[in-house]
Amino acid sequence: MYAVIETGGKQLKVEAGQEIYVEKLDAEAGDEVVFDKVCLISNEGTKIGTPYVDGAKVTAKVEKQGKEKKIRIFMYKPKKGSTHHRQGHRQPYTKLTIVAIEG
Repeated sequence: MYAVIETGGKQLKVEAGQEIYVEKLDAEAGDEVVFDKVCLISNEGTKIGTPYVDGAKVTAKVEKQGKEKKIRIFMYKPKKGSTHHRQGHRQPYTKLTIVAIEG
């Protein structure tokens, strides 16, 4: 059994017991999060939502909050000499474990 959920502007295919990384959610470690934006659910048959499946939900447990590895950004304007600019970025994430898929 699997489902396709929508979170953080992205769609993810999830199964029970799977660990996923999503955009940062406002929840503490150990909390449960319920996703009600389920686009597709497949058990014996497949239900496709328009845009979401009615009555379907996916429950997940928050494992931890964190930040990804730092990426380096280097910007410059050619032929200008002194307009070099360095910047770094670390994207925050939430690690989840899928507990149950209902629907």
